[in-house]
Amino acid sequence: MMNLDSERDFGMKNNVQIKPRPTVWKRTLRCACAGLFVAGLFGAVNAQTILSADEVRRVVGQAVAEAKARNVAATIAVVDRPGNVLAVYQMNGAAENVTVTSNRGIAQGNGLEQQPVPASFAAIAKAITGNYLSSGGNSFSTRVASQIVQEHFNPGEFNQPAGPLFGVQFSQLQCSEVTSEVGSQGPKGSPLGLSADPGGFPLYRGGQVIGGVGVIADGLYSLDNSISDIDQSIDELVALAATRGFGAPEVLSQITLDGKLVRFSDAEHKDLRTSSVDSLAGGRFVPVAGFFTGSVKAGVAFGSIQSGFVVSDAFGVPAVVLGDRFPIRAGTDAAALTENEVRVLISNALRVAMRARAQIRNPADSGARVSISVVDSNGIILGIARTPDAPIFGTDVSLQKARTAAFFSRADAGQKLIDAGQQHFVNALRSFVSPTALADGIAFSDRAGGNLSRPFYPDGIDGNPNGPLSFPFEVWSPFNVGLQFNLIGIDRLISAAPGCTSIPNLANGIQIFPGSVPIYRGGQLIGGIGVSGDGVDQDDMISFLGLHNAGVELGGAINNADPAIRADTLSPQGVRLRYINCPQAPFIDSIEASPCAGK
Repeated sequence: MMNLDSERDFGMKNNVQIKPRPTVWKRTLRCACAGLFVAGLFGAVNAQTILSADEVRRVVGQAVAEAKARNVAATIAVVDRPGNVLAVYQMNGAAENVTVTSNRGIAQGNGLEQQPVPASFAAIAKAITGNYLSSGGNSFSTRVASQIVQEHFNPGEFNQPAGPLFGVQFSQLQCSEVTSEVGSQGPKGSPLGLSADPGGFPLYRGGQVIGGVGVIADGLYSLDNSISDIDQSIDELVALAATRGFGAPEVLSQITLDGKLVRFSDAEHKDLRTSSVDSLAGGRFVPVAGFFTGSVKAGVAFGSIQSGFVVSDAFGVPAVVLGDRFPIRAGTDAAALTENEVRVLISNALRVAMRARAQIRNPADSGARVSISVVDSNGIILGIARTPDAPIFGTDVSLQKARTAAFFSRADAGQKLIDAGQQHFVNALRSFVSPTALADGIAFSDRAGGNLSRPFYPDGIDGNPNGPLSFPFEVWSPFNVGLQFNLIGIDRLISAAPGCTSIPNLANGIQIFPGSVPIYRGGQLIGGIGVSGDGVDQDDMISFLGLHNAGVELGGAINNADPAIRADTLSPQGVRLRYINCPQAPFIDSIEASPCAGK
C-alpha cells in the first residue's frame, strides 16, 4: 500500500508549524478505503478478528526488543477489540507507578495532576484508547486523543476553540454500567478512562481493528501540549514497534477535523532500532486486579456473543446491540416513553446516521458510524444501539451525553448538584447565566452545557475567564476539567464499584462535548438521546433529526424542546449559547443544505 505520509514537509497555520494534508490521488484513496470499509462493515465473525495468544506474545516481544534497543524498561499492555486485557508485561526495572501531569506545573490536589498511578493502569488505558477510538474507517491513536481534548485545537495554537472531543477522557470508566465485568463481553472499562498520552495504537488485520497496544516507559502519564514539533516519545516508539505486522492501514489515519489533519504518530518505522522479537525472558507478565490474571490469553471474535456486540434486526436497519444487556424498554417517569417510541426513535437516528456524510471516516462519502443511547428523565437506560463499525468509545459516551441532556434540562438539576456537594458550580452558573439556572426547566443540549464547561468563555479566547462549570486556566487541565471530573473524583474514577457519581441520574458521569438533546412530550421532559462516534456536528444532527423524524412518524407524540425554552435563548456575558450545530449539505444521498433549520 502506498505511503501517504512519508514526507515530513511542514507549513504554517495560526503561527504554528503543522503537517499539511498529504497529496494523494483521490481515486486511489477512495478505492483503497472502500475495500477496507466493506471489510469492516460486512466482515463475518471469523478467526481473522481474533488475536491468538502467540500473536499477543509477538506484539509484546516486538515492544520489548525496541525498548531494550533503547535501554529503557517499559510496561506493555495488549487488549482485544471488545477491550479484554490479553497481556500486561513488565520489563525488569520498569517503574511500578507513573506520575500524571499536563506539563504545566499544576500542583497536586487539582484533579489527577501529580497523582501517582500504576504503570499497568497507564498501559491498559493507552491500549484501550487506540482500540476504542478506531474503526474500519478511521485509525486514531492516543496522540490523536491528545490533539482533540485540550483547550485549543490544535494544541499550542492561540484563540482557537477547544478540541472537538473535549472531555472524552473521562469516559469508559469501570464504574459505568455500560462497561461489562461479565466474562469476555465488552465494552470493558479502562482504569484511567481514555488516554491522551502518546504510546497507544490500534492493532489491525485486513482493514479491521482487532485490538490495541499501550506502552509506558518514560515515567509520566501526560499529553503533548504542542503540535508544532516532532517528538521522539519513547512510549510511542516502543508502541509503534509493537504494531509491526498489525499496523493501521495508512489511509485510515488521513482524517481531517475542521480542515486540520489529525496527528496519528510522530514516530515512524524508519526511526526504530530493531525488527526483532524478544523472547520475554527478562521480565514477567504481571496480574492486574480486575483486568488481567497474569496469564496471556487469546482474544475473542468481535461480533460473537462472547464479545458482547451482536447484530440486531430490531430497528429495521443494520444495527449492533450489547447482547441482551439493555433491551428496549419503556421509561419510568410521568408521561414515559413507550417501548415502541424508543424503538422508533433509535431507528430514525440510525437512518439519519446512515445517510449522513461522515466527518472522521475514509472514503469521504462514507456514512456516519455512531452509537445511540436513549434514557428517560431519571437517567434510566431505555435502549442502546450502534451502526456497524462504529468506534466503541461512543457506546459509553452516547449514554453520558443522553443523561447529561436529560439531567441538565430538569427543573431540579441545580438542587441535585447541590446535594451532591457541587454548590460551587451551581452558584457560579447562576451568577454567570441566570439566578434560576438549573431550576427553570431550560432545555440543555450537550453543546450548550459544553459552552459553559471550557477554561475560556467564549470558547478558545485566550485571557478570558473560565466558564462557570470549568476552572480558571491556571489550574485547569485535561486532568482537572471542572464539574465533569469533580462529580466523579479520584476514588470513583479508579473503582470498579457501580456508579461514577453520587447522582443516580448520572450513573456513568456527564459529557461536555456535543451530540445530545432532551426529549419532550409536548412541553414535558421525558428523556434524552445521545449520539457519539463521528464528528460533533454529525452527532448533533443525528440526535436532533432522529428525534424530530421519530416525532413525525409517531404523529407528534414526542418532540424536540420548544424553541422558546432551548438554551440558545440564553446569552450569558452577552454571548449566545449554542443548542445544536448541524453540518451544511450533510447527506450523501441529497443536496439538502440545512436539514435542521426551522425544526
